[in-house]
Amino acid sequence: MKTPLFAFGLAVGVAFAGAAQADKLDDVISSGTLRCAVVLDFPPMGSRDADNKPIGFDVDYCEDLAKALGVKAEVVETTFPERIPALMSGRVDVAVASTSDTLERAKTVGFSIPYYAFENAVVAGSRAEGVASFEDLKGKTVGATAGTYEAIWLEERVKEWGSGTFRPYQNQADVFLALSQGQLDATVSTVEVAEANVKSGKFAGIRIVDKAPMVPDYVALITLREEYGMINYLNLFVNQQVRTGRYVELYKKWVSETGEPANLTINGVYR
Repeated sequence: MKTPLFAFGLAVGVAFAGAAQADKLDDVISSGTLRCAVVLDFPPMGSRDADNKPIGFDVDYCEDLAKALGVKAEVVETTFPERIPALMSGRVDVAVASTSDTLERAKTVGFSIPYYAFENAVVAGSRAEGVASFEDLKGKTVGATAGTYEAIWLEERVKEWGSGTFRPYQNQADVFLALSQGQLDATVSTVEVAEANVKSGKFAGIRIVDKAPMVPDYVALITLREEYGMINYLNLFVNQQVRTGRYVELYKKWVSETGEPANLTINGVYR
C-alpha cells in the first residue's frame, strides 16, 4: 500500500512544482527590463531620429508596455526576417514589430489580439513606365521585404500572372532604394510606410499610384508560443491601450494628426 501513496504524493509534488515555475511574465518583472524586438527601418512605426535614437509608434508601444509592467524598456533592433529568430533564441522577450498574425507564424510563436491594422499601397519606382495601377504590375519586376505579409502576397500574384519577376530584399530600406535606383518597377507597402518614405525625400522618384487589393493587415504583439501568462497580459494591455485612448494618441502622434486609426474589431470575431 505504501507504493501507491508514495506515487500519489510524488505526483502532487510535481504538479505543485510545475504550477510554481516562473514564466516569461515573471522573468521580465523580476529582471526589471522588457526587451522588445522593433524594426527600425519601417517609419512611422519604427525608425531613428537625427541623434540615432529609436522612435516611432512601435517604440512608444514598447515603452508603454514596459511602464505597465513596472520595468524599463530595451529596444532591440531587428529586421523583419529576424523578429521570430530573436524570440526563439532568447534575445528578446516580445516583438513589437508590426507582425502580421498569419496562421503559419502561429505554429511557431504566440500572438496577442491585433494592436494595429494596415492598408496597403502600390508604390512605383523612379524609372517605372506605364505603372499607374495595381493591374499594371503584371509582367513587371516587383519586390518586397522577405518574409513579410506583403512579400508573400505579392510573390503569389506574380506566380498567378505567369509573368514578371519577384525579388526579395532583406529590409524595407533596401526595397525603396531599389525602387529609386530603377532596379524595381514597383512594390506593395503599407500606406503609412509608403507615405512616410515619399515624404522623406530620401528615395527620389518614388510615388504612390494605387491601393493594393489586399485585406487589411492586422498585426499583433508576439512572444513564445507556450508563454500563456505573457500572452494573456499582452491581450489585456492592447485592450487597455484602446479603451484609454492611448491607441488614438499614438496614431495622431506618429501617423496622422487629422486621420483616424483603423478599427481593430472584426464583426463576430474581435470585439
